[in-house]
Amino acid sequence: MLKRILTVGGLTLVSRVTGFLRDIMLAAILGAGPVADAFFIALRLPNHFRAIFAEGAFNAAFVPAYARIRGERGAEPARLFADRVFTMLFAAEAVLLAAALLFTPAVISLLAPGFNADPQRFALAVDLTRVTFPYLLLVTLVTLYGGILNALQRFAAPAAAPILLNLSMMATLALAVFFPTAGHAAAWGVFIAGCLEAAMVAADLGRDEGLPKFRALLLDDDVRRFFRALGPAVIGSAGTQIALFADTIIASFLAAGAVSALYYADRLNQLPIGVIGIAVGTVLLPEMASRIAAGDVAGARRAQDRAMEFTLLLSIPCVAAFSVVPDLIMLALFSRGAFTAADAAAAGATLAAYAIGLLPFVLLRAVSAAFLARGDTATPVKALLISVVINVALKILLMDRYAQVGLAFATSIGVWVNFTLLVWFAMRRNLIGLDDRLRTSGMKLVLAGVGLGAVLFVAAGPVTRACESLGVPRYVVALAVLGILGVIVYSGAVAVMLGPRWFREFRQERRS
Repeated sequence: MLKRILTVGGLTLVSRVTGFLRDIMLAAILGAGPVADAFFIALRLPNHFRAIFAEGAFNAAFVPAYARIRGERGAEPARLFADRVFTMLFAAEAVLLAAALLFTPAVISLLAPGFNADPQRFALAVDLTRVTFPYLLLVTLVTLYGGILNALQRFAAPAAAPILLNLSMMATLALAVFFPTAGHAAAWGVFIAGCLEAAMVAADLGRDEGLPKFRALLLDDDVRRFFRALGPAVIGSAGTQIALFADTIIASFLAAGAVSALYYADRLNQLPIGVIGIAVGTVLLPEMASRIAAGDVAGARRAQDRAMEFTLLLSIPCVAAFSVVPDLIMLALFSRGAFTAADAAAAGATLAAYAIGLLPFVLLRAVSAAFLARGDTATPVKALLISVVINVALKILLMDRYAQVGLAFATSIGVWVNFTLLVWFAMRRNLIGLDDRLRTSGMKLVLAGVGLGAVLFVAAGPVTRACESLGVPRYVVALAVLGILGVIVYSGAVAVMLGPRWFREFRQERRS
């Protein structure tokens, strides 16, 4: 299992690295002004709906169902089930796309009402959204094809598909002079990427399994069971997106640049969430579902514990770095072109607020797999909806005084509430083990992270001052020096506290 996690995580890391190169181009060309705000709204809207109706809800309901049907009855019934789900999903997304394109101004007024006071920014957001929104239908097909591949223990193509989004946007941004604005160039890059992603994942699936086909929608037992799991999953995904919609709505009332600061900070925050948390969840869910279907409950728990241990090992250094040197990270990555030092300070403060909730964010997928692998999509929703209420209430309370930093802090508090409730529900039903090895190694990894944070705090000032004479690349060099120092300190602390036995067991888990 860990080998597959490393495969998905490695490809996701490539995606995130190319994403940062893309964001460096965005920051240099768009900066953090009105055009950037309009584009980020246009990018967020299809991504919000995708997370509700495609990736979040769909994968939670479809992957365990497809794996169960294929394991119990074979390939043909599973293919019939996939065909019927494909027909339903395509029809729903086509209707949503048509409505969104027809009523785009009303959608922008509803979800970014602050733009109404700025006619130029509002009109640009409408234009760009009409270009980006078809991406929703295309990436929905990617989600379906990728879900089938994941259920078949094939993870490479779905994990690699997002790389095409970054490459496509970078290509169109490089040709921005041929578009009305740089925002239009980036928006067309999103649309082209959707076409490329769908083609790549379809080619991988079609080579062996064949692509899903349109079928008459017959509500047999499999489809009914899927809908019973999909309903709570949609509600849960909608709850998550409500909190993100609240960010978009509230930030639209703040000063120009708030939406952009949230975007750049969230991009950094999503690096460990995507590379570690989502990669672990992607592999762990079909792994646990298959083990539970085979009656190996102990093996499913063991897989979950090792996945959580691996998640902590890789994510704790990110928490330390984002908490201690967020401004330097922003300066090193984005401080060029139209992106100013003031923009970096605003985005850095926002990143530090996001870092408070990073650990529960990356662990959520592993914990929720205990429910989703058993076909229970309702229990995670209960925890999520409670956390959303707290999240949105805090956003409203904090927006005036702390602007986008308050929004990020509210997000972190909300995810802690979600994670705590989910663990509590799982322990009450005896669905999660948290064995002695996980408890011991978890405490030691946290101590190693605290030591890393202390070293970064002490060294950041002297290292930054020593690099001042280097001119433009001084922030990049300073961050690289701190990064090397951090790797030495953290890996050394882990090696001393966990010892060679833990590493031997870890290698054995990876080989198995």
